[in-house]
Amino acid sequence: MAISETQFELSTEEHERTLVISVAGRVDGMNTREFRGGLEQTAQEYGGSAIILDFEDLSYISSAGLRVVLLVAEALSRRSKRFALCSLPSSILDIIQATGFDNIIDVYVSRSSAIDAVAQ
Repeated sequence: MAISETQFELSTEEHERTLVISVAGRVDGMNTREFRGGLEQTAQEYGGSAIILDFEDLSYISSAGLRVVLLVAEALSRRSKRFALCSLPSSILDIIQATGFDNIIDVYVSRSSAIDAVAQ
């Protein structure tokens, strides 16, 4: 997906049976349907044991986008797959902490620390 079309882009890399999905751009009320579809399709197709969302290049996420993240986390939990977030910009980390999402979803400072944690 190109940022110019949907305001966000998803890209994937696999590390140690862990899929890292990098999210770049903005996720808001105008594109949450595409965001959810992209995450769900990628998560369903992946056969490994864990998925990490890397938010390093994410500039904004709305409450609707956070709801998508929570729904994906719940779906992965039902399938016994580990799920985590990493590399959150401070503005997004503040929102995650204020909403209590960090009590529901594991959050790591870096991609490498997230990979190390979920690979165990």
